[in-house]
This record gives sequence, C-alpha cells and structure tokens, in this order.
Amino acid sequence: MMKHFDTDYMEGAHPMVMQRLLETNLEQTPGYGADDYCLQAKALVRKACGDESVDVHFLVGGTQTNATVIDALLSRHEGVLAATTAHINVHESGAVEASGHKVLTLPSHEGKVDAGEVRAYIDGFYADDTCGHMVAPGMLYISYPTEYGTLYTKRELAGLHAVCRDANIALYIDGARMGYGLASDAADLTLPELVGLCDVCYIGGTKVGALFGECVVAHAGRLKHFFPLVKQHGALLAKGRLLGLQFATLFADGLYLRIARRAVELAVKLKEGFRKNGYPPHIDSFTNQQFFTLPNDVIDALRQTATFETWGSRGDTDTTVRFVTSWATREEDIDELLRGLSHARRSPAKRG
Repeated sequence: MMKHFDTDYMEGAHPMVMQRLLETNLEQTPGYGADDYCLQAKALVRKACGDESVDVHFLVGGTQTNATVIDALLSRHEGVLAATTAHINVHESGAVEASGHKVLTLPSHEGKVDAGEVRAYIDGFYADDTCGHMVAPGMLYISYPTEYGTLYTKRELAGLHAVCRDANIALYIDGARMGYGLASDAADLTLPELVGLCDVCYIGGTKVGALFGECVVAHAGRLKHFFPLVKQHGALLAKGRLLGLQFATLFADGLYLRIARRAVELAVKLKEGFRKNGYPPHIDSFTNQQFFTLPNDVIDALRQTATFETWGSRGDTDTTVRFVTSWATREEDIDELLRGLSHARRSPAKRG
C-alpha cells in the first residue's frame, strides 16, 4: 500500500474531533460563532495562552486567515515584511497582493528573518527622501515553524518583537503548524511566551487535527472591526459552531500538543533513518517537515511505494524533497519508508 508524506492535511480530522462533530450534528445553534461551543473554545484557548484578555477568532483556512489579518493590520499604503521563502510570498497565489498590500521581502536564513536586517530595512526606507512614493513597511510576518521546519528561539523572537515595537509596526505569526513547533524538543518557547512576543498569531487547526479551521489570537484592540473584514475575505463560516467545537476538542486535556508531539517524534525518527542510510538532512529541522537532497534514481525508486513533494525544480542528478508527518502518521509507515530507502540505496531504479 502506498504511504503518503506529501503534507499534514491529507487525512480528515482526529477521531475525537469527528466524534464530537457527529454527537452534536443535529443540535441547533446560532450562527457565525455566537454559539456556546465557540465561547467554550475561546475560553480554553485563552487559558492555554495564559492571557484572559486576548481576542480569539475562528476562521476557515490558512490563506484566508493570512490575507484577512494582514489586511486588518495594514493601512492602504503599507506592505508586509516577510522572508523571501515566506508562505505568503511563495505559496498563496498572491492572496495578500490581491487585497491591496505588497509583500516586501527580506533575506531568508533557513526560513527565518534576522532582526538586524528587519531594522536596517525599516531605517533605510525612512532615510530615503522619496519614501512617500514607496510602499511603507507596516508589519512583519513570520511563521512558527518556518516553511523549512525551523524554529525561532525565544531570544530571536524577542529581538524581532523589540524591533517591531520600536518601529511601531505589528508582528504577526503564522502558526499553521504551530502545534508541531511547540511540541518539538528543540522549542524553547511555550504558547503563552509566543503569544506575549507578538501582536497577533494564529493557531493552526487544519494541519494539526482539525477537519478545517484556524484560531486567531490577538492582543486586545489590535484587530479593529475584524468581523466584517473576515466576512469580506470569505473567511467567515455561517455554521461557526463547527469551528468552535473542533478547537474546544483539541484544547481540552492537552490533545492539541499530544498529537503534534507524536508527529514530531516520528519525523525525527524518519530523519535519523535517512541519516543512517547516508543522507543527512538538507536543513536540520526538528519539527514534522524533513528535507533531504537525494539522487534522482533513489527518488524514483522511493516513489514506487511512497508519495512526497519535490522542493523546487528537479535537478539533473539530485533533487531536494520534503517528507511531512502528521498527527495521523503511524510508526509502521516510517518503518516501511525507511526499508524502501535502504532498498533504493542498494539498488536504485534505472533511469527512464
């Protein structure tokens, strides 16, 4: 049977989430998030964040969340600073630009941006006498984990937060895979610490056990008139209780981080298995995304029994590929993949 490591949203939802959706299926509740399940979920999220004052909003998906939050934080003449590798710059089909805001790119350091370079960009912009004719840097976007599975340290995040505070711009964290970052042994941040070092973030559900949906957490007053913007961006769910119910389930009894941790443990096992077969990681990720540069004939052999993504274009002899584990990955899936790798290394497929 083919094993799939393309991404972390190939399955539906965690069985406990599906069970709660089925149990409450015929209940009648108010729409647009005004139901008791959403209220319960917001209370659980605030408790997990260690801050009862934060605003909590549920949106339908990651791209809609990024476009809506960025639109809410920026004035019409402003753009968003982000790494060249950032999701909003590479893999969101211009969703941010479609809402009227330019993505202003910074150098990427294994997916991360450097606080000194952020400060230099902002200082350089305002030192230019013609800056009034240009798109102003109005906020900074980062993700945790990054597109390459790397993690900001607490010190790095504090440095970015300080730069943004000094420049009076917002710091926004895309947390589509936040659970996998916080559950990593390499993380030195807790959720309350992360929330305290940004203005707005979102806690990903689609990739971490939910059927769909994301949870935006914002410090009070940072997202003014947010509800109509959510609707304008097509991110408001009429049956809002379906979102609240999922996050209430994920944040009850620590389920969110438990299932994320299992995915990370299996990803680390995958990484070490590749290393033992002579293929060190392309980037040393300690989260659920793992990258390797492999000979093309080994890739072709592996694809007889497993699916995974090419990261960029295929090279002449070697190509970088990505394997992703999820909350639903089984240990036997990893074992089978590694057996296939060992076999492919010994007897690679013939070129077509």
